Amino acid sequence: MATEEIKLDTLAIAAHRDDTEIVCGGTLIKLVDLGYSVGILDLTAGESGSRGDAKSRAEEAANATKILGVKYRHNLELPDAGLYDTQENALRVAEIIRATRPELVILPYWVQRHPDHAAASLVGYRGCFLAGLAKMPISGTAFRPRKILYSTSFHDIEHNVVIDISEQFQRKCEAVACYKTQFEEKPGLREVYPPARNIFDYMEIRGRQYGYMIGARYGECFIQKEKFKIDDPMKLPGTSI
Repeated sequence: MATEEIKLDTLAIAAHRDDTEIVCGGTLIKLVDLGYSVGILDLTAGESGSRGDAKSRAEEAANATKILGVKYRHNLELPDAGLYDTQENALRVAEIIRATRPELVILPYWVQRHPDHAAASLVGYRGCFLAGLAKMPISGTAFRPRKILYSTSFHDIEHNVVIDISEQFQRKCEAVACYKTQFEEKPGLREVYPPARNIFDYMEIRGRQYGYMIGARYGECFIQKEKFKIDDPMKLPGTSI
């Protein structure tokens, strides 16, 4: 396993190549625009998907990574359609956490239709926790991220964080478009998204919806489990009326 040490500010963890681009690609681009060091950890290679294969999806991910501007992307090559929250998998994640030392980790929302997506949330959290235990049988110095955000875009729940991605939305769409095996419409192939929910139309509609919540053109949604601590109420962002 690659354990190259590279200090990141943010690491996004997802089950498959293209998941991160779809649910929080705009936020990652925004973080890069703000000067932060950003990375992605894909847990599986996508070898079991209905479209494409591990090789083609790796090439598409490389192209998308250039558009996102992130400086690090690694794939653990855990079983696609067979991802589970096990100690072994969590320790694989923990070793990456120690090697990259991100302050912020972005995980998928823990309630998902696809079992791999739900497992990615659980194994990602477990990996972040185990990375801080000094006696774990993995390389690197104990480290635990300061903050975890869960990407809740496209889920009908009460989000508590919305990030303005108005300036990044077009680049997000360009990154998703790199995954031609997944989203190009071709006769005879099962649709990943049904015709009434073309992925780019869907991102446009949802992005506008989330942006409307905060008075922006486009947004992406997240949730954090802990409560926010506010030191100066006079500096609360946003307007109420």
